[in-house]
Amino acid sequence: MKLSAFGEKLSTGAGILSLMDDLGNALAEGDKIMMGGGNPGHIPEIQEVMRQRLQALIADEQSLRKLIGVYDPPKGEVDFCKALATLLRREYGWDLNEENICLTNGSQGAFFLLFNLLAGRTANGGHRKILLPIAPEYIGYADLGLSDDFFTSVQPRIEPVGEKFFKYRVDFERIAVTDEIGAICVSRPTNPTGNVLTDDEIAGLANLAETHDIPLIIDNAYGTPFPCMIYTEVKPVWNKHLILCMSLSKFGLPAVRTGIVVAEKEIIRLLSGVNAVVNLATGSFGAMLTTEIIQSGEIIRLSREVIRPFYQKKMERALACIEKSFTGFPYKVHVPEGAMFLWLWFPGLPVSSRQLYERLKQRGVVVVSGDYFFPGLAPGWRHAEECLRITYSQAEEDVQQGVAVIADEVRSLFAQQ
Repeated sequence: MKLSAFGEKLSTGAGILSLMDDLGNALAEGDKIMMGGGNPGHIPEIQEVMRQRLQALIADEQSLRKLIGVYDPPKGEVDFCKALATLLRREYGWDLNEENICLTNGSQGAFFLLFNLLAGRTANGGHRKILLPIAPEYIGYADLGLSDDFFTSVQPRIEPVGEKFFKYRVDFERIAVTDEIGAICVSRPTNPTGNVLTDDEIAGLANLAETHDIPLIIDNAYGTPFPCMIYTEVKPVWNKHLILCMSLSKFGLPAVRTGIVVAEKEIIRLLSGVNAVVNLATGSFGAMLTTEIIQSGEIIRLSREVIRPFYQKKMERALACIEKSFTGFPYKVHVPEGAMFLWLWFPGLPVSSRQLYERLKQRGVVVVSGDYFFPGLAPGWRHAEECLRITYSQAEEDVQQGVAVIADEVRSLFAQQ
């Protein structure tokens, strides 16, 4: 079968495809320790709230008919958008309403639409790129562009934090916003590192975007007000030059595939039009499940009092396990300020991170090779070949066992030098 360029690009060689294939295959095979994927943990209190909401929808004939038998508008379920706009005005004082909000079938879909609306081939034969001002960055961005040479990334400053930790900082001196840049994009907290860009870093990037009249896209999948997987103090921000992308996945609803875009009305109009062409409408399930807890503000309480402590405790236990197991070889951990990952750096690693990943997979531990997380960065930075991403969202005994296997494998590699 002969594929188009579109077919070739999206069906082969994508990092996110490799990740999801590995996760699916590992789950099918069983007896694997899953420390690579981004599936959130199962939190009983959240699942009970969702069970009650689903039962209420099923019990009400009109709600059930709407849930399964009525198309939503292209911009998404109206009551949800109104409720979320009210929540954001009340919590943060943002000047917006439901016309500033659009839903998509998952946040991955939102970024596909946004990136290709703002970058790629232009009508006059030019080409625009997405600027990632700090790498590493989310693996799922890398293959979303429909043209080649779609991203340009900036190498960060590495700031030591104590003996065994470090933090990436935006290196503004390296950033060049030229006419070929269509938008700037960052995740906060960052997947894969757990980095949370400071308020000053966000303000600096927002200023760059406004100066050059391009959007700053903030991927808020792990941020505030939900699911609030941030372990440091930050100021949520939005204005007409910002596009804020949110999700219900890390609130505990990854299967409902509900992405949320908060942006100026013209961006929302464009997204709604593309939604109509590509999807007819977005799915209602996630929106209808959560509208009531957004209206009441309960989603904020659950995020702050249930979800954030759940992951923060898991993170602290995983760090303690690493401190105990990682002996006899050099290592550093990015300061875990949010999300559900630890970013491990092995300075001087004798093999590439991809080779280490394969060796660990043979031993039944599935992680993610760090080199996938540097889209648009010029090759040759050895640091990118010395890192792994692991998740601590799953069962504690699996995390402990997985960390022990990683330690044993890395120790053996350094001993063979």
